[in-house]
Amino acid sequence: MADLSNKITIYLDREVDFTKDVLLQDDGQGQGAYIKEWNVAEAQPTDEQLNALESQADELEALNQVYANRKAEYPSVQDLVVALYDTDDKTAIDEKRAEIKLKYPKP
Repeated sequence: MADLSNKITIYLDREVDFTKDVLLQDDGQGQGAYIKEWNVAEAQPTDEQLNALESQADELEALNQVYANRKAEYPSVQDLVVALYDTDDKTAIDEKRAEIKLKYPKP
């Protein structure tokens, strides 16, 4: 089941500041998160509207996981800077990135 935050992001079709624009709360009683405050101009969605976005939110979560996995294994910024001045290092970096993309393909 997709996170409520991802459903809201898809509903609004933009990045959302969940510390200011939309505040979510989970009271820990097994009901899950809910919208505590809606501080954006767009109309607050109903549960039915958000539930209709489940599959899109699942896809977004899968894509975000791919990006997180890739980021964890990509070369460091220092390695990239060194590669700017060394053709062999640049080739090695390009090969490493290609391997990581194959290891973590986009859904």
